[in-house]
Amino acid sequence: MRIAAVGDIHCTRESQGTLRALFSDASAAADVIVLCGDLTDRGLSEEADILAVELAGASVPVVAVLGNHDHESADPDGVADRLAAAGVKILERDSVEIDGVGFAGTKGFAGGFGTHSLGAWGEQPLKAFVQAAIDEELALESGLARLRTRDRIAVLHYAPIEATVAGEPEPIFAWLGSSRLEEPIDRYDVSMVVHGHAHHGSLEGRTRGGTPVYNVSQPLLRRSGHDRGFRVLDVGALAGT
Repeated sequence: MRIAAVGDIHCTRESQGTLRALFSDASAAADVIVLCGDLTDRGLSEEADILAVELAGASVPVVAVLGNHDHESADPDGVADRLAAAGVKILERDSVEIDGVGFAGTKGFAGGFGTHSLGAWGEQPLKAFVQAAIDEELALESGLARLRTRDRIAVLHYAPIEATVAGEPEPIFAWLGSSRLEEPIDRYDVSMVVHGHAHHGSLEGRTRGGTPVYNVSQPLLRRSGHDRGFRVLDVGALAGT
């Protein structure tokens, strides 16, 4: 299976008529389109409606997770419902199997990486912040546990490793992902991970267990020579084009 993966499309009111070709090209290049969050710019229902219309250009299955921008207007369910009505399989804390390949996903959250991960100690707001990261870790674990396929793809918005946020200012690394997400990825022998969010990060990295991780944020892809605005990844070969 070949997937066309991209995150951070940031559909706005002005995006009408500008994205259909992207989904058409991605459909011609791959068997499944994977959208890694920040599908809308401000999480507005009208932005989701525009994106739903643009998705008519897709002729292959589309799976997606939401991003932080999709939560901006406090109506992520509305965004998800509009996209689901357009045929998108929303992987928000869920999983799906397509032609023998399993996809599990969730938004993810911030908190930092490795020994610099934020711990649940001190004030209650800080503990709530860390708990949100733990909840996302458990959601990803639950989705992966339900899959019975040989190949499993983890779909995220936030990064699970530091390597793919490298290139961003180091002081904001902790806001770009959490290594708590890395643990279920390695535990369930995931074939590959795709995520967005870090517009100025790095294209590739690996978890401690060796799972390849791809940052497919569209701004990063375009700066890195992926002029089509998405990246095609071969699930079997684990090699990108």
